[in-house]
Amino acid sequence: MATQKILHITDYKSPFAYLAKDPTYALEDEFDVIVEWRHFTLDIPSFLGAVETRTETEWRKVRYAYMDMRRWANKRGLTVRGPRRIYDSSPAGIGMQYAQDQGVFRPYNDRVFKGFWNHELEVDDVDALTAVLDEVGADASGFADYLAGEGRRLHDEMRLETENLGVFGVPSFVLDGEIFWGYDRMEMLRERLAGD
Repeated sequence: MATQKILHITDYKSPFAYLAKDPTYALEDEFDVIVEWRHFTLDIPSFLGAVETRTETEWRKVRYAYMDMRRWANKRGLTVRGPRRIYDSSPAGIGMQYAQDQGVFRPYNDRVFKGFWNHELEVDDVDALTAVLDEVGADASGFADYLAGEGRRLHDEMRLETENLGVFGVPSFVLDGEIFWGYDRMEMLRERLAGD
């Protein structure tokens, strides 16, 4: 049977995407699959309401989501500190594309996820992201130009393409056109890959 391809949709500012990171790496180790990672910059106000105008129901959803995420994180020994504000994570996502092109995707991905969720890195701080790229072995000298030009264009095209696939949130996985949304759906994806 031919190697299967999974499209993995993520966003650095999603705690559930952070939880899905290592289990997604494991898919390539356990199954005959190639995982294509794609950053999908979430529009938080459209998903959970703008902070200034959230209803009590929207705040309950936010509080519950973080409580639930921390349960999962605690089971894995991960530290996850709540974000200090609403972020535009597209610079970090464009950095992911740059890291992929430079062959340093995993160390960049690990460093950005861990740094953000431990309050050591801001996902919209271009200087900090450039330093991460340099730290993990990329030639970071072209990142600023990439971020402002080709990288931004590709990011926006891929986001639209991802929406057209029917994806609306992260983490999501697309296997043979079927979408699996959410960290808690990874077991269903694993069952599908195992042929169960």
